Amino acid sequence: MDKRLVIRRYLPEDKAAVWQLHYDALRPTGAMLPGGPWNDDFNEIPAHYLIDGGDFLVGLIGDNIVCMGALRKKSDSVGEIKRMRVHPDFQHQGYGQVILDKLENIAKEYGYTSLVLDTTTKQIQAQNFYQKNGYHETNRTVYAGLEIIFYEKRL
Repeated sequence: MDKRLVIRRYLPEDKAAVWQLHYDALRPTGAMLPGGPWNDDFNEIPAHYLIDGGDFLVGLIGDNIVCMGALRKKSDSVGEIKRMRVHPDFQHQGYGQVILDKLENIAKEYGYTSLVLDTTTKQIQAQNFYQKNGYHETNRTVYAGLEIIFYEKRL
């Protein structure tokens, strides 16, 4: 099996695999919530991410989507990183870094001067990953029973 990671833009036929990766990556963290409006973007990824200053990337090894991440426009100068996921069997191999680097470069091409994102206090690896990449905490809140940490990075 080919072990090389190939990054490409989301395609409509990726929908089921992207949903599965979302569940597979979040479940072990304890941050998986039951269905709700916080997952509505998965139903219309093109409308939420692929127009007006956004993107949604998937990373494949062979025919399997093993990582993903998205960018969406918050304002003319601010982009938001969303849906960063790496399948547990493929973590700690640099795949999340590849996705984040590509999304940050796309954000710069769109002219964003800063990026924001959020994660939960349960996702310790994600917190460490974002801090290592220059994101700093800006706020915290509780949403749907989870403590959410907001981060920002100037580009």
